[in-house]
Amino acid sequence: MTNELTPKFNPTEVEAGRYEKWLEADVFKPSGNPDAEPYSIVIPPPNVTGKLHLGHAWDTTLQDIIIRQKRMQGFDTLWLPGMDHAGIATQAKVAARLAEDGILPQDLGREKFLDKVWEWKDEYATTIKEQWGKMGISVDYSRERFTLDEGLSQAVRKVFVQLYNKGWIYRGEKLINWDPKAMTALSDIEVIHKEIDGAFYHITYQIEGSDEFVEIATTRPETFLGDTAVIVNEKDERYKHLVGKNVILPIINRVIPILTDDHADMEKGTGVVKITPAHDPNDFEVAMRHDLPMINMMNNDGTINENGGKYEGLDRFEARKQIVADLKELGQLVDIKPVRHEVGHSERTGVVVEPRLSTQWFVKMDELAKNAIAHQRKKDGTDDVVAFYPPRFGDAYLQWMENVHDWVISRQLWWGHQIPAWYNEAGEMYVGEEAPEGEGWTQDADVLDTWFSSALWPFSTMGWPDENAEDFKRYYPTSTLVTGYDIIPFWVSRMIFQGLEFTGKSPFKRALIHGLIRDEEGRKMSKSLGNGIDPMDVIEKYGTDALRWFLSNGSAPGQDVRFSYDKMDAAWNFINKIWNVSRYILMNAEDVSADAVSSALTKVANKTAGNVTDRWILTRLNDTVERVTEQMDKFEFGVAGHILYNFIWDEFANWYLELTKEVMFGEDEAEKDITRAVLLHVLDQVLRLLHPIMPFFTEEIFEKLPNTSGSIVVAEYPKVRPEFNDDKASEGVAMLLIELITAVRNIRAEVNTPLSKQVPIFIKSEQAEFLNSVAPYITRFANPSELVIAEEVVLDEQAMTAVITGAELFLPLKGLINIEEEIARLEKELAKWQKELDLVNKKLGNERFVANAKVEVVQKEKDKLADYQEKFDTVKARIAELKEN
Repeated sequence: MTNELTPKFNPTEVEAGRYEKWLEADVFKPSGNPDAEPYSIVIPPPNVTGKLHLGHAWDTTLQDIIIRQKRMQGFDTLWLPGMDHAGIATQAKVAARLAEDGILPQDLGREKFLDKVWEWKDEYATTIKEQWGKMGISVDYSRERFTLDEGLSQAVRKVFVQLYNKGWIYRGEKLINWDPKAMTALSDIEVIHKEIDGAFYHITYQIEGSDEFVEIATTRPETFLGDTAVIVNEKDERYKHLVGKNVILPIINRVIPILTDDHADMEKGTGVVKITPAHDPNDFEVAMRHDLPMINMMNNDGTINENGGKYEGLDRFEARKQIVADLKELGQLVDIKPVRHEVGHSERTGVVVEPRLSTQWFVKMDELAKNAIAHQRKKDGTDDVVAFYPPRFGDAYLQWMENVHDWVISRQLWWGHQIPAWYNEAGEMYVGEEAPEGEGWTQDADVLDTWFSSALWPFSTMGWPDENAEDFKRYYPTSTLVTGYDIIPFWVSRMIFQGLEFTGKSPFKRALIHGLIRDEEGRKMSKSLGNGIDPMDVIEKYGTDALRWFLSNGSAPGQDVRFSYDKMDAAWNFINKIWNVSRYILMNAEDVSADAVSSALTKVANKTAGNVTDRWILTRLNDTVERVTEQMDKFEFGVAGHILYNFIWDEFANWYLELTKEVMFGEDEAEKDITRAVLLHVLDQVLRLLHPIMPFFTEEIFEKLPNTSGSIVVAEYPKVRPEFNDDKASEGVAMLLIELITAVRNIRAEVNTPLSKQVPIFIKSEQAEFLNSVAPYITRFANPSELVIAEEVVLDEQAMTAVITGAELFLPLKGLINIEEEIARLEKELAKWQKELDLVNKKLGNERFVANAKVEVVQKEKDKLADYQEKFDTVKARIAELKEN
């Protein structure tokens, strides 16, 4: 294997076969070290409904960054993969595929249909795992789970039975959300409210035995087929004479009573409200108070049933049109007023949801919610309260729990966990983990809501209900959950209350909540907008590392991220920059041993060898390691990435590496050895810092370093080296050199004098001795025709000037500048320093800041004040000099 890198970074070549090598080496499995602290993550299981999208790529990238870093830091890490059966969504997908061949699920029957769904699951699970491999996620496949695995199914049955025995799961007839397309119940949070155009239909109901009418307004006129009363407010003088009488429903001529109830608002509409208990949640409550009959007027598929008279068999919206036409013909349609209003739609099928009276299974949420809320609010420091990142999502979780309703958990599907309840002809019901003994028992045909099994995911995947299972004892509770804010109600909250109920512990210690991926215009990606982006297409063009870099740096925790091809270009360019830096270092340091690196670092630390720039870059590396580690621990990956980018691109590549060329092209072999060792060490540490974010190319370069062995996946993560801490002297003089060279370049650019054209340079500095010692660097980067460095410099001619920390710079450029323009430029600079002084003085003049801030923070502000004042005074003096001339 050659240590030489190709001239240009080619992600396709770098990534080819790399993931398979990692799997063969088993580097993703837990270390098995009993002395190491465990760190575990369970993957939010993707649905086996199709390919992964960009949101999945983001979610898995964040998890992989965390687990890779913790693995390198010596934790005993487990990242457990798996997938969700996704009841409604998967069944709908398979039914749609069958429909293309003219086959209905009913044609096959339950068992044969489920065979088709399992075929679908196998097909898409394979696709998802291939995509996981493309993303480079370091999961332990030996522990892979599926929500319909037998072990997980056992956990589901146990939980159901225990909650039932406590009275917290019950079966009853209640008003629920109904999806007429999927023909199943939905929970409240599976309903998406969308604003659509509708109308208020004003209809008259005749008073029985009278020529008098009352007027009602409804957005759903077809539901009058299920009306069982009308109500008015008892304080409404307009209708007191009608209370106790009846109205006659038009067309179907059913007689229903007029009652009083506070639900009728005298100020709203006509003050008369029709009550349809089987199709409206508020009406259901009214019916419960008045013991009204509840008439369901709709079939499972959204057509009108036998209670609809002549409208039986019509689709609900077709029936609406016909009913409105018939009311108009009868003269009982008073008005139609357009309205823009919110209407519930099924999250899965997109159709308008129908509130509908139905017999379903429910989880009674009051005690579960109360326990979860009390647990999360404990402040004694001993409880495993979930730490949300950002914390505002902890408030969102509590707010949802405080307003939670009973959870309808039964679904009229075939794909899923069949409810463990059985019935016999005698009307008896049995609930148990296994079927009852004896003949004549039939299991409930419904399955459980997908989220019911997903709520158990953190502990059911670890071997629970066997509390002695090794993984459960070792890795539960899990360390961190990573997921989007959109499923806090669906999943996060349910995992917490189920985990507390069945294990006595929160299922995870931390919850990192991220936002959504949006397009460049800030729109949510969707099929209808046609703005979706396949992560595999992005990887094909830019490589996985570039995509992961973009996704990790795109936003702060909790914020949405906008996908951008410009940022993808920048990500690829960053990798290519590191690639070229690595290529240069490997070409010049291919034979440097580990001992040579260690010896060189010791000499640099002791200042017995090396130069000030060597000590400066090692000090900057130390600072970078400390700051990146701190930000990663807070899940501030964007901040960590920014720190890494600045260090690698600016300090390491643009400055240190360029400065080393003065040594590398020189004659001092001992100095070259030190420089090679420092270059190699910094590159090694940079690769390790980058690896959790960009695993592929860092492994490619790492294995070509002359003194590394094994995979970077299990290499030690960088640590701060005390011997390079607080070398302020070296850092200060190195920064002076860099600032000086930058100032020369800026002045040249300002007067359009290219670097190739030599100009005289005069430097006035109390650190003249040091600057003279590094004069070759200044000459290399500033190209002077004459270089004068002294504590005092006197010039009789016009010059461009710059004031930097610790030095004053003069470039006599006779004939190239206008003195008035130079004074104007300096006056702008003077105004800049005055502004900086005002800001610092304001901060230091704040007694609360000075009294409460850390000593080092206050001192930093005082140091700024001194620096800015020196620059202000120097610029002011220079303006005065120019004006005198």
